[in-house]
Amino acid sequence: MKNKFDKKIKRIMATVFSTKVEMITDDASPHNIKNWDSLKHIKLILALEDEFNIKLEVDEINVMVKFSIISAYIHAQLN
Repeated sequence: MKNKFDKKIKRIMATVFSTKVEMITDDASPHNIKNWDSLKHIKLILALEDEFNIKLEVDEINVMVKFSIISAYIHAQLN
């Protein structure tokens, strides 16, 4: 099931950051995704909450700055 969620997360990230899905690797972060700024980060969080019907806490949002971390948090919320 993780793979299905990861594909959705990558698609959302690619859409929010206006990049190709292939650019969203496990290490994708503001350091290597050109369009990842603070405003787009908030848009990403809102899109993830909407897609997965979850509510993330501020302390979670602040550390969700890498695809692998985002994936782990989403999977934890859904299990």
